[in-house]
Amino acid sequence: MRKAIVVGGGIGGLSAAIGLHGIGWEVTVLERAPELTAAGAGISLWPNALRSLETLGIHLGKLREQASGGLHDRAGRRITRWDAEAFRRHHGRPLAAIHRADLVDALRDALPAGCVRTGTEVTGLDDLDADVIVAADGIHSALRKQLWPRHPEPVYSGSTAFRAVTALPHAADLSTSWDDGAEIGVIPLHDGRVYWWASYVTEPGIRHEDPKAYLRSRFGGWHEPIPELIEATAPEALLHHDLYLLGTPLPSYVRGRVALLGDAAHAMPPFLGQGGCQAIEDAVVFAAALSDTEDVDAALKSYDEQRRPRSQAVAKASVQAGKLGPQLRNPLAVAVRNGVARLLPGALTARAGAGVSGWIPPVPRRPAPPRTR
Repeated sequence: MRKAIVVGGGIGGLSAAIGLHGIGWEVTVLERAPELTAAGAGISLWPNALRSLETLGIHLGKLREQASGGLHDRAGRRITRWDAEAFRRHHGRPLAAIHRADLVDALRDALPAGCVRTGTEVTGLDDLDADVIVAADGIHSALRKQLWPRHPEPVYSGSTAFRAVTALPHAADLSTSWDDGAEIGVIPLHDGRVYWWASYVTEPGIRHEDPKAYLRSRFGGWHEPIPELIEATAPEALLHHDLYLLGTPLPSYVRGRVALLGDAAHAMPPFLGQGGCQAIEDAVVFAAALSDTEDVDAALKSYDEQRRPRSQAVAKASVQAGKLGPQLRNPLAVAVRNGVARLLPGALTARAGAGVSGWIPPVPRRPAPPRTR
């Protein structure tokens, strides 16, 4: 049986391990954290990710399919309407959301016991012995740095973000709200809680002694339920991260028998909601490529040829979406953008992003069951 080592127990690494296990490989996942956990935030699963998870055999029971919502300005005036049924028609699946912890739990439970080794930090390749090594160790990947030591480090996107999951005494609708250089998103989850985030343009590294008080002063004048969400969120539930990306695309996702996957390969800003989705795509393509041939080198070459152009194009589009959307600060440009967006018919806005989310994953070939006499 061929062996693979996956470095990194995040969404991409676990998905890759599931794909490899499904095609008959022996897989070990090495995760440096003492336990498999996920930050207390949600994740949007676009149709391309849902199809990929289904292809891997993962059927999530804690998904919340998003109902109709819209894009607003800070006062709550509608910029565009988002129609859930029209979205489903054009994209083939709904837009869904799940708590990251629930997704990580589902992925971990799909793997054999003992497959994941936590508390194991990998800083280099010398001690790893396998037919294939998957580097899924995140945006600041140590393995990427070892393989491409002269490649530029990740760069700051220009925005920082707060994220949290909290409960409200009433239902909240899907919404995104923009102001000059700022964005707040609200996504309902399956259990009645709400995943929300706030991003805004600022210098990197700025932190606040009382983050909740800062958010109250910065966004307390926005439309409901934004002030209510801030008030309902426990201070310890707030996550604050500067948003970085791999600004210079890699020349390859493969070197030798090592394949990069997820943020290690193509870290992107979150303005299209595709970071985790692209990592799941990577995983299913990786498994499919290895299932198609006994030639591992040929399979890795195929993986790179399939994934690098698409994921790098999505990363580039994510940067552009930020510049034209929540990072746009010129008041005149903001007014023009919002005015043009208000004139767009709902049928057109429902199709936005279909070129990305309409992607159909390849199906890995499962090994034939043993013959019985």
